[in-house]
Amino acid sequence: MGKILITGGAGFVGHHMIEYFLKNTDYDIVSLDRLDTSGNLNRLAEVLEDSPEKHRVKIIWHDLKASLNDFVISDIGDVEYIFHLAAASHVDRSIVRPMEFVMDNVVGTGNILEYARHNCPNLKMFLYFSTDEVFGPAPEGVHFKDNDRYACKNPYSATKAAGEELALAYENSYHMPIIATHTMNIYGKRQHPEKFIPLIVRKVLKGEVVEIHSNPELTAAGKRHYLHCDDLCEAMSFLMKNFKPGEKYNIVAGEEFSNLELSQMIADILGKELKFEMVDPKATRPRFDFRYACDGTKLKDLGWETKTKTKDALRDIIDWFQTNDTWLHLKKED
Repeated sequence: MGKILITGGAGFVGHHMIEYFLKNTDYDIVSLDRLDTSGNLNRLAEVLEDSPEKHRVKIIWHDLKASLNDFVISDIGDVEYIFHLAAASHVDRSIVRPMEFVMDNVVGTGNILEYARHNCPNLKMFLYFSTDEVFGPAPEGVHFKDNDRYACKNPYSATKAAGEELALAYENSYHMPIIATHTMNIYGKRQHPEKFIPLIVRKVLKGEVVEIHSNPELTAAGKRHYLHCDDLCEAMSFLMKNFKPGEKYNIVAGEEFSNLELSQMIADILGKELKFEMVDPKATRPRFDFRYACDGTKLKDLGWETKTKTKDALRDIIDWFQTNDTWLHLKKED
């Protein structure tokens, strides 16, 4: 039995990873988190509440802007796999407070890499969790490959790219088993209500107008690929046995939707009218990335590809949010 360290384990992606490893492996798991904007112990509490394997999870508080001290290092113990998921991840906030993102996503990555370099003699894989946003906007018909050039358009994506390059530089300089992944927009249960899908569910349920980010002419909605958290977890698990150090891997969803199409799909599932307004988001994002798209051929050739159909998954997730409406920040009178 080995041990996995997940930074940001109380975050949206991190808690799904913990749930997946509890159900599908016998690894012990350490969650390292500082519990700020994105981290929420209620996520882990719900996952662990009925799990007969919850004894395999240890939760440790640490802010990665600081180096890991001897007490934290000893508390973690010997680990074989590190999934570095902890990050500041909201584009609009990064534009307002860019240095917070530099500290979290660059300095924080440096500190966890230094921890791994000096304290993990049995490390089998270090996975740096990056984003498709490092490639910048994709013209219609273009899908960026795993090693294509970066064209970051906001401080969030720039700091994720910087952390990614730092991680891969450690692989090259110190011969560590490090890889990086690029993921699409991820969705699932217990997602923060500021994210697109729970935000739209909340607004449609309340009968509010949904703002759809569009082109400056207000004639077309931005486009995204939406990756279900179950597919993401399977892909990350697959990479544990099918990776090459120093490589980058796109984890790609198979279906692409405009944000208007996705909003209408959500409204249809809810049986509600979609009230919407096309909006040029230049007030918060001076240059809106209209479309993101990546090529998933590399992982597909290795033997993995997404399985989830977005519309089917949305029905389950919307039902879950309606049953667990506190995650939408709905008041009783709503």
